[in-house]
Amino acid sequence: MPSRCAAALLVLALLPAGCGGDDPTEEDRVRDVLTQLQTAVAARDYRRLCTRILSRALVTRVRSVGLPCERALAVGLGTVERPTVKVIRVRLRGERLALAQVRTGAANQAPATDTFRLVKESGAWRVDSLSGTQPPAPERRAP
Repeated sequence: MPSRCAAALLVLALLPAGCGGDDPTEEDRVRDVLTQLQTAVAARDYRRLCTRILSRALVTRVRSVGLPCERALAVGLGTVERPTVKVIRVRLRGERLALAQVRTGAANQAPATDTFRLVKESGAWRVDSLSGTQPPAPERRAP
């Protein structure tokens, strides 16, 4: 006989998605894409990066090095170990542009604060560019 906890989990699993829950905001969707970026880089899933995470314009820029997108990313990201992308802030600029300030890092690399530009293509947010390293936020001291 299943435990009450297992039975409750089964009931929750059978509930329709979205029932009683909040729909994700656009900011949540941007954050999700950045989580997918981290996961895909860690898994070396360059196909997913090129087809579902990066914008068409960024894929075109990546291909401009003379290699297919997946191969160019393998060369550029192939040595990255344990990447991290921590979203600090997301700013929506209209319906099709978002800027995300993030703290990035990887094994044997110094962490950096960067700004990613994301665009909405066919209803989905895509990473369009890395705007550049930003100075670290000043540390707050207790009064």
